Amino acid sequence: MSRTLYRLEGCPYCVRVVDKLDELDLDYHSVWVEAMHSRRNRVKEVSGQRQTPVLVDDEYGVTMAESARILEYLDATYGEQAT
Repeated sequence: MSRTLYRLEGCPYCVRVVDKLDELDLDYHSVWVEAMHSRRNRVKEVSGQRQTPVLVDDEYGVTMAESARILEYLDATYGEQAT
């Protein structure tokens, strides 16, 4: 699996990304991160910051945060206009 989503339970921005991944029928692995911002070291190791969601797409060598950017990326890379 080439996509990993770092997400936080109850995060509405994470849900938006999950919905888009499901809509595009893309496989991904979820990594659940700590609710306490200061304990999100796993996310920081991957992306350099502690905010969620973070998408890592190994197929294209992309790591990004911010749900709006992730949604744009997914549409541009995997959406109908990309095919």
